[in-house]
Amino acid sequence: MAAEAEKRTWTVGELAQDLGVTTRTLRFYEAEGLLTPERAGTNRRYRPRDRARMRLILRGRRLGMSLAECREIVDMYDGAESSEQRQLTTLLGRLDEIAADLRRREADLARTLTEVTEVAALCRRRLDELTP
Repeated sequence: MAAEAEKRTWTVGELAQDLGVTTRTLRFYEAEGLLTPERAGTNRRYRPRDRARMRLILRGRRLGMSLAECREIVDMYDGAESSEQRQLTTLLGRLDEIAADLRRREADLARTLTEVTEVAALCRRRLDELTP
């Protein structure tokens, strides 16, 4: 079954649909050297390796990682099993940074929401005073 899964391929349209992205997105990451589908003329055939790399890239981008950071993580994916520890350590470090940034943003948003709520209350009170 695992050998069968390794033989599975996708066209650019199939993989785009499977991952919920556009074909242009796949072509962009191919142009950036992050994906290397097999080519048969103008047709692309994506293998499980390409799909796994793309899933890692998309997750990284959703988490706010730069393209360079995504490249570093996915390039480690292709290394020997011994690189898994390095990959996880690198990813964990970046995730910790992202979490800290999100906590800072959350605190900023909470302060802003408090200020907006207070100013809105002042406006409502003043409006009530002005209304006959």
